[in-house]
Amino acid sequence: MYPGFSWLAQDIHSHILPGIDDGSPDVETSLQLLQSLSEAGIHQFICTPHIIGDMYRNTPESVNNALATLKNACLNSGVNVSINAAAEYMLDDYFMDLLRKKEPLLTLTKNYILTELSYAASPGNLEKISFELNTNNYQPLMAHPERYHYYHKNYDAYYRLKELGFLLQVNLLSITGYYGKNVAKAAKYILKNDLADFVGTDLHHFTHLQVLTDTDSIKLFEKYFGNKMYNEFT
Repeated sequence: MYPGFSWLAQDIHSHILPGIDDGSPDVETSLQLLQSLSEAGIHQFICTPHIIGDMYRNTPESVNNALATLKNACLNSGVNVSINAAAEYMLDDYFMDLLRKKEPLLTLTKNYILTELSYAASPGNLEKISFELNTNNYQPLMAHPERYHYYHKNYDAYYRLKELGFLLQVNLLSITGYYGKNVAKAAKYILKNDLADFVGTDLHHFTHLQVLTDTDSIKLFEKYFGNKMYNEFT
């Protein structure tokens, strides 16, 4: 058992559901990832496959079918974890169409919804998007804001996201330097200034797993998160 994950109530961002996005390709991989994370001290998961208009048009049906398959596999294999599913929604035109048509969206719990932005450029209509999310009674979480390079020269953008109503979710891998120095610097800024509301593994594959459970990473997580319980929903 790895020390240091007692501060994490549950992982709310991962790509462990088999075969529906760029995460786990099959059930066997999903089981191995879940078993390893369970041994590391994480036992509850909300899996969040991508929903992106031009790439992964997952639906409640496709997500819930993958979840049922994985739950059954866990039961048969003796992998003792609690798994549920939501989604990570790209804030693109496809998402806005779903929102305006009032299609059922996959939430983490109640009205909490995990969102992400393009890595290429900041959307020019983020204020309008946040207004429509609020009007439809959704509480958005912005996934890994530290990874959007266009914010690295203007950390005030993180405060602006909060002003617009977004809760911020930092990736654990970010502070290890996995995504590069600038991302690590931004993640640490968000954490040190108490802007982070949630954290997540954003686990896709075994390389992510190896970094997350590395001894040095565990020590770093304990430094930043050991005095506060993360990922409890009110």
